[in-house]
Amino acid sequence: MLSDRLIQLKNERNILQKDIAASLNISLRSYQRYEKGERNPDSLTLTAMADFFGVSIDYLVGRTDKPEVNK
Repeated sequence: MLSDRLIQLKNERNILQKDIAASLNISLRSYQRYEKGERNPDSLTLTAMADFFGVSIDYLVGRTDKPEVNK
């Protein structure tokens, strides 16, 4: 699930929610809603999240347990 992966990645990298939101160019509240599972990001935001964390979109959404990006 996306919210679980976001929390896991944030904690592993010791990054604050506000810093992630700023890097993604979204409001802190929007990011918090993604982490709580209250809201799903649009495709552009989802892509930006994957790029920010350096993982695949499939990993973020729980379709695979392998974070590697296929290039």
